[in-house]
Amino acid sequence: MASLIAPSKHNPIEDAEALQRAVKGWGADENAIIAILGHRNGTQRTQIRQAYYDLYQEDLIKRLESELSGDFERAMYRWILEPAEREALLANIALKNANMNYHVIVEISCVSSPDELFIVRRAYHNRYKRCLEEDVATNTTGHLRQLLLGLVSSFKYGGSEVNARLAQHEADILHEAIKNKNHNHEEVIRILTTRSKTQLVATFNRYRDDHGIAITKKLLDEGSDDFHKAVRIAISCINDHSKYYEKVLRNAMESDGTDEDALTRVIVTRAEKDLEDIKKVYYKRNSVHLEHAVAKKTSADYKKFLLTLMGKEE
Repeated sequence: MASLIAPSKHNPIEDAEALQRAVKGWGADENAIIAILGHRNGTQRTQIRQAYYDLYQEDLIKRLESELSGDFERAMYRWILEPAEREALLANIALKNANMNYHVIVEISCVSSPDELFIVRRAYHNRYKRCLEEDVATNTTGHLRQLLLGLVSSFKYGGSEVNARLAQHEADILHEAIKNKNHNHEEVIRILTTRSKTQLVATFNRYRDDHGIAITKKLLDEGSDDFHKAVRIAISCINDHSKYYEKVLRNAMESDGTDEDALTRVIVTRAEKDLEDIKKVYYKRNSVHLEHAVAKKTSADYKKFLLTLMGKEE
């Protein structure tokens, strides 16, 4: 369930004109920018971008980049992009990071539907003139490379059919792969990168029922290298991505500082999808409303914008 509150009717030309007034002259009117763009859905934002260009022969995104700054600018930049463009940007940033944020690649691959992932790959190709698989392969090695390449390049079955016997068989394979200290990584990779989400959930449930422990917890006991971490993230995203995102948000705000990149990524990417569900999971886990936690850890226009996307006005 989405948290974004967008009007059913809007005039993109009027919005474009209002945005132009907000960025005209010395300093931007951040409140006006948030009031408009923070209450427009993806289709409406695209229409506003086009109307702005038609009226002023200027790219609205570039104008906002020049007028805004800091975490607020980065959040607004990600928000105004079309979803596939945004995911392509996030993937590229993750791959260029000195420590390679492979968890973002896993998120995009495992949370997106097969059709959505295909569109993200096309958007990446159009934006960077390279394929996503090429950049993943360039920035990774070994089993981690095999896993990530398999995840980003697959076009899985997206239906609800489940083969119970196969779930049992592959739960056994995963158990043996984890139990053996030399781990049969190839089989783990094969299962995670080729089976549908519904089939994998059935397999993970079978594993838990047979062995009395969630497979992610068992993996936590067995290894902490990048490959094992990526496998755990993939399973978490496939099993219940709302719980996964709750943990990302909790970790982003638990330390003395705040991981603004993670905070922005989750709120911006899920605001039009299932942020309400994530908020419920967050409250159940922490006994604190997500809006209150975000308000304590952020400030100024960045805080106001994130709260707006969460459906909570200051």
